[in-house]
Amino acid sequence: MAGDFMDNRGRGEARSAIPSIHPEGRKYALICFGLSLIAAVLAWETIAWPLAFLSLCILAFFRDPERVVPRGDNLLVSPADGTVTQIAEVEPPLELRGEDGGLGRAPVTRISIYLSVFDVHINRSPCAGTIVAMNYMPGKFVNAELDKASDENERQHLLIMRGDGVVVGMTQIAGLVSRRIVPFVKPGDIVAAGQRIGLIRFGSRVDLYLPAGTSPQVLMGQRVIAGETVLGRLGETVTLEGVQQ
Repeated sequence: MAGDFMDNRGRGEARSAIPSIHPEGRKYALICFGLSLIAAVLAWETIAWPLAFLSLCILAFFRDPERVVPRGDNLLVSPADGTVTQIAEVEPPLELRGEDGGLGRAPVTRISIYLSVFDVHINRSPCAGTIVAMNYMPGKFVNAELDKASDENERQHLLIMRGDGVVVGMTQIAGLVSRRIVPFVKPGDIVAAGQRIGLIRFGSRVDLYLPAGTSPQVLMGQRVIAGETVLGRLGETVTLEGVQQ
């Protein structure tokens, strides 16, 4: 059950359960399944079966599993499920710089997470804090794995201010297939670390901008889980190395 306390000393109770389906996906699955039933009644089996299968795929895409969020004032958790495809020092986007309370112009570390159509597409807050800004930008729908997607694709920028005044930026980016970013929060909302804050429909990318003095705790090519995988620890600049095998 959501809200149960877990720790690394065996306290808490792990449960296995079928993930719930987010309401955004239920209506599409019902429409698709309804069309498959109509096709079946009309004996159009070549259409009915593919539509029934498609409805199951839609349910799988919009699944919304519970997550166990690690607790720690200095932790930044992954905002998305997927694969780390880029770790780079970049200037923050103009929309995240802000004149007051933004990331500024100095280069920061950006971690880019690519979400395939098989990943969970519910995005979560990387830390606890207040949503101080949200900027939606219309744009193109090029492959979200490309670097230029951060500047050219349809995207939504968010700034989250922690209780200590540290600001964390993230960007939801629509991909080649996706066509809509759905926010669950608005400016002024107070969010918890790992809280659901939005979703992106079908294949996309999420960028997380680490505050100054914070280095990534993940590696290129690593799989991460929204709300669970620690991407950074504020104030720590330890270099990580790994071997792909």
